[in-house]
Amino acid sequence: MYTGKTEKPCCLCGDRDTVTRLDLPPRAVRSMKNSGPIAWRDIVGEVSIHFCDSDWDLVTDLVLDTGMSPLSRCNVARASFDIREDFEALLNDVRDEPDQTPTERRMLEEATETIDRVESEGVEAVNTRDAVEAYVRRWALEDADRMAADD
Repeated sequence: MYTGKTEKPCCLCGDRDTVTRLDLPPRAVRSMKNSGPIAWRDIVGEVSIHFCDSDWDLVTDLVLDTGMSPLSRCNVARASFDIREDFEALLNDVRDEPDQTPTERRMLEEATETIDRVESEGVEAVNTRDAVEAYVRRWALEDADRMAADD
């Protein structure tokens, strides 16, 4: 029986005791480790990745101090997301491929607003989690656009 999204372990080390969650657009899975078999176009809604306390400190430093995305090290098998077929099985109904443009647009707008605040007022003016999520969202969509251009 379909039960919806569940809490997942840290996407970097697998620790079940997580402290932070980032919500990303579906195309972000393409940047993650072991994403080959995932049909990202069938993801409904956002993709959530979780971090344990020690890895969150590392991710924060990596993103805010170094300007690098952690996604290539995150295992997609530890991410939380809903697949269209799960809904079809639950509802006994075939649905069209989801249009993820509105979700991506909203996430990018939110990320841009947050990044603009970080760059104008400093990191201290914004919640650290929000700042990290904003940068990771932007980079994930930029990477996805580059991958789409290469396809």
